[in-house]
Amino acid sequence: MAVPFRRTSKTAKRKRRTHYKLTAPALVVDPQTGEFTLPHRVTPNIGTYKGRQVLAKKEVKED
Repeated sequence: MAVPFRRTSKTAKRKRRTHYKLTAPALVVDPQTGEFTLPHRVTPNIGTYKGRQVLAKKEVKED
């Protein structure tokens, strides 16, 4: 197994890791509800996509 000849310094290690970062998700405002949703996805609460009804809303059965 290969072993490094010299110890990696803090600076070199941190320079290498500068590109490991999270990106914020892109959010859009749903025009019908005004809530934030992910772009190009069906709105989960009302089931619309591009202004059209795509998913039927589930009915809750009450006993």
